[in-house]
Amino acid sequence: MTGDDISDVRRLVSACERELYGRVRTDAGGIAAVLARPGLVPELDTLLIHDRTGHLAARAWVDRRSEVDVHPRHRSRGLGAALLDWAEIRARQAGCVQIVQTVPDDDPEAVALLRSRGYEPMVTEWLLEFAMPDEPAVPEPPAGVTVRPFRPGDEHRAHQLIEDAFDEWQQRRNSYQEWARHTVERPTFAPTLSALAFSGGQLVGAAIALDPPETGEGYIEQVAVHRDHRNQGIARLLLLHAFRAFHRQGRRTCTLGTHSETGALTLYLRVGMRVRHSSTVCRKSLGVV
Repeated sequence: MTGDDISDVRRLVSACERELYGRVRTDAGGIAAVLARPGLVPELDTLLIHDRTGHLAARAWVDRRSEVDVHPRHRSRGLGAALLDWAEIRARQAGCVQIVQTVPDDDPEAVALLRSRGYEPMVTEWLLEFAMPDEPAVPEPPAGVTVRPFRPGDEHRAHQLIEDAFDEWQQRRNSYQEWARHTVERPTFAPTLSALAFSGGQLVGAAIALDPPETGEGYIEQVAVHRDHRNQGIARLLLLHAFRAFHRQGRRTCTLGTHSETGALTLYLRVGMRVRHSSTVCRKSLGVV
């Protein structure tokens, strides 16, 4: 897979999402960011399968984690199983001792396939949505806290804040370059819809927003609050600032993803979000290489 294949992969993934969810949630920038993962070698770590007409029928990539997608027209033909085999072989070749796959809970065929191959549940992921028929009300900030949109020059401070906050549960720290490819360098990054919180000149919270035109919805890529400023309502404040900004741009729904290791689900539900669908992150031991 190369950069020239991104449009075809996006169409494939979009078809899978429409079949499963009735709507699209993946943008081309997210697919491009996968190709830029540190350590991923596209010539070795990605695989595309085309049908006889030359259309993309299935794809997979592997780099510690792995994703497999099969076009709805080509399901039940063994392509998913074949790509799963390929991903495990490639992971072993790369020296991985385990492989991680995420499977939608609403896709019983994919769930059954992973279970039959010895994958075990690790964490639950949720996609949450916030419906906005009316403009969301935004509360006053805590004393000494101010909120403003993201500006040029905020990139490195935002990265530091977010990685510091995520260190409490993530397995490894992302470099600035890797973080930026998934956030501020994405074509869909929306700085004016993102919200930053400051206290005495210190950045203490951030909500990084994306505005993918394919979905017609706003998306909050990351939310983080400095550990010394939690339990003050800052995360809720930032979310509502971002939701209101999206509403003023004509969006009537915002979404975000979280998983069970962050402990943030309760916060989002209290803000008024609801779970749209869930997925399970599964892992399989590949043994000693």
